[in-house]
Amino acid sequence: MKPDKQVKREFKQEASKDPDRFYATAVLKAAGFMRKRCACGTFFWTVDPDKEVCGDPACSGGYRFFEKPPAKRQLDYIEVWKEFARLFKKWGYTPIARYPVVARWRDDTDFVQASIYDFQPYVVSGEVTPPAKKLVVPQFSLRFNDIDNVGVTGAHYTGFVMIGQHAFMDEKEWDQDAYFSDIHRWLSEGLGLPDEEITFHEDAWAGGGNFGPCMEYFSRGLELGNQVYMLYEQTEAKPKPLRLKVLDMGMGHERNAWFTKAASTSYETTFPTVIARLKRITGIRPDESVIRRFLPYASYLNVDEVVSIDAAWKAVAQNAGTDVASLRQTVQPLAAMYSVGEHARTLLVATSDGALPSNVGGGYNLRVILRRALAFIRQYGWDLDLADIAAWHAAYVKPIFPELSENLEDVRQILDVERRKYLQTVERSKAIVRGIISKDITADTLVSLYDSHGIGPDLIAAEAKAEGRRIEVPDNFYALVAERHEKSEQLTATVKEQKLDLAGIPDTEALYFDDYMTAAMRAKVLKVIGRDVVLDRTVFYPTSGGQLHDVGTIGGERVEDVFKQGAIIVHAMGKEPGFEEGDTVEGRIDLARRRQLAQHHTATHIINGAARKVLGNHVFQAGASKTLERARLDITHYEQLTKEQIARIEEQANAIVGRDLPVVKSFIPRDEAERKYGFRLYQGGAVPGKSIRVVAIGDWDVEACGGTHLNRTGETGVIRITKTSKISDGILRIEYTAGKATSAEEGRGQDILDGLKGLFGVEEAIVPARAEELFAKWKRARKAAKRKQPLDEDAYMLTAETPYDGDVVSRVAELFSTQPEHVVKTAKRFLDELEGFRKPSAK
Repeated sequence: MKPDKQVKREFKQEASKDPDRFYATAVLKAAGFMRKRCACGTFFWTVDPDKEVCGDPACSGGYRFFEKPPAKRQLDYIEVWKEFARLFKKWGYTPIARYPVVARWRDDTDFVQASIYDFQPYVVSGEVTPPAKKLVVPQFSLRFNDIDNVGVTGAHYTGFVMIGQHAFMDEKEWDQDAYFSDIHRWLSEGLGLPDEEITFHEDAWAGGGNFGPCMEYFSRGLELGNQVYMLYEQTEAKPKPLRLKVLDMGMGHERNAWFTKAASTSYETTFPTVIARLKRITGIRPDESVIRRFLPYASYLNVDEVVSIDAAWKAVAQNAGTDVASLRQTVQPLAAMYSVGEHARTLLVATSDGALPSNVGGGYNLRVILRRALAFIRQYGWDLDLADIAAWHAAYVKPIFPELSENLEDVRQILDVERRKYLQTVERSKAIVRGIISKDITADTLVSLYDSHGIGPDLIAAEAKAEGRRIEVPDNFYALVAERHEKSEQLTATVKEQKLDLAGIPDTEALYFDDYMTAAMRAKVLKVIGRDVVLDRTVFYPTSGGQLHDVGTIGGERVEDVFKQGAIIVHAMGKEPGFEEGDTVEGRIDLARRRQLAQHHTATHIINGAARKVLGNHVFQAGASKTLERARLDITHYEQLTKEQIARIEEQANAIVGRDLPVVKSFIPRDEAERKYGFRLYQGGAVPGKSIRVVAIGDWDVEACGGTHLNRTGETGVIRITKTSKISDGILRIEYTAGKATSAEEGRGQDILDGLKGLFGVEEAIVPARAEELFAKWKRARKAAKRKQPLDEDAYMLTAETPYDGDVVSRVAELFSTQPEHVVKTAKRFLDELEGFRKPSAK
């Protein structure tokens, strides 16, 4: 398959040769527009017969709407969406609410980056019905490729609203001229732009295996939006017309408000109340005459598009009538303030929608902008709190995004924890920085220190300045960081995959979805490959979703393993079976095993809901495992759990068990399930298919899940949390038992206690203190060992404060026939396990 850039380039050339076929030229001609070609090679449409350049700022002379705004209507940020929605509703479109920025319905991206992401892959493929055939949406989107430009150019964002105009039509209903006419009407009626102020560009788009023509629209050097017409599918042979044709118009919400108000930067019109408070607190009062001369050329400082950023600053300074040093001195504090405001807004939306800053995946980018904002605050000594700024943003956008005001306490806690981590990093970094400050520090050194230790370039530059040295921080520093950190976090469920030749075999009918107590079946043998057997229907659950498979018998012979290959369930027998293809056989599962696994799976959903209630709405499942002995749930959370939080989660989980709520399992069309329950459905990651199985425990927890579940929560039995740990940045693991596994675990805990009572010669209540004491002495012995003294001698020396203490170590060593180091590790393990049994043992 050709890369997207090549497809776009080739199709653009083809479309330019036959514009009447691919663009709404009839509409343009009827309105008096004429086709021209710019020196840059772009074909554009204008009503001005004397215009010879396209609308791109590089060709037309930068942004030129400040002095004399061309739009007859002035709309603030809130009014832009409200007016857009009002007009498009009048023209037959359905306004819908935004989707979360965390794209949990997709397995190919962390965040929504454009409004079309809402409808990929299932709506665009035609598999799922869209919310409406024609719709508009104010979709908040995240992109982190322009971090270095934020604040400087006056127009770049990490978080922005893409107003989407979409249509999903078959060939007969597709009306490209009408869609283009609607956006032209928005420009003329919504913004009050005369045709003389509009320039349309012919372009092309390719992505995700699809491509088609595109029409961009500009005014006074500013691109206001573009319409993409997804018409073709890219195949190995030749382009194939899409059965469902898609309109994908993306319009910058921020740009439209900025354009109509003609303010100094788009930040001033995107969050005006926030900017006013930031200026008051920071005391920034830039030279307005310099800023006015600078802004038309600010777009030339886009680090992604210039060959030399130093040369670009020089050219912009010359156009602004000043020198580079003076311009930087004026612009950079202002750009820092704008960046703090912009980054706080992105963090508000991302954390409110369930994302967490971390060192991996999409969370890495959130931490980058969070620490960039904190570094600016620290650098300039501003009395600012990101959580306060986030609350200001939520208040301003409440008329269009009221949901952002609902989780402000969670957002504050997350940002406060991140601030403490940042300050700790600053303190830890000082020694590292002092150690390297006399060495040659290159851009690569700065990037390496940031990526590996979280040391910001501002810390190094400040230390260097104190030493009389100057460190040059690249203007594209964060682009270099992103390039270094090209990796994504992938959290996958436990799935056992094998590949057998199953061509022509139909999907297996699964009989375990409705009632976990269904234990027996009659089925027809469709395929036998060695020990592997495929039936037309089965009660056997395959290993998937973190849950172990069933075992039992088929035709009286032992089933040892069960796995899926696509939608086909394969039974691995203990030996080659005596039955053959075409036979009808009876099968039966081990129901006691099924019950325990179902108890652990339902307990997982119950604990997930309890963790969310105790810790906050940012909690999502990041992984899970359910075995016979125990289960574990990995959740998104920003710090280790306290004993009080663990106790509350366990208490609330058991309260749900005590309420004996029904566990409702049902298959629901994807679009209906998403409308009813939202995207919190996707706890275990993206779920494929037009119809999804939903497991609902009252109003406590609702998830898309294919596992075996109890019929009522009361069947779960006692849930006991045995251990919690941090497995990666932003991910915590909760280990627990339910039902008979809890009884077995508590019995094992009592056995450990009884063994240690005898071993230490103390009463049960004293065992934890003795174990802690022993471990402390072992650590002292380890330190002594580093001084080249024999470890066992140190252990005896340090534990010989009383004959009894020394005897404990020797008795432990003799009992386990090992060295003292291993002995004390064993005692430490006992101590860890005892944490989970203190409550039950005290009863």
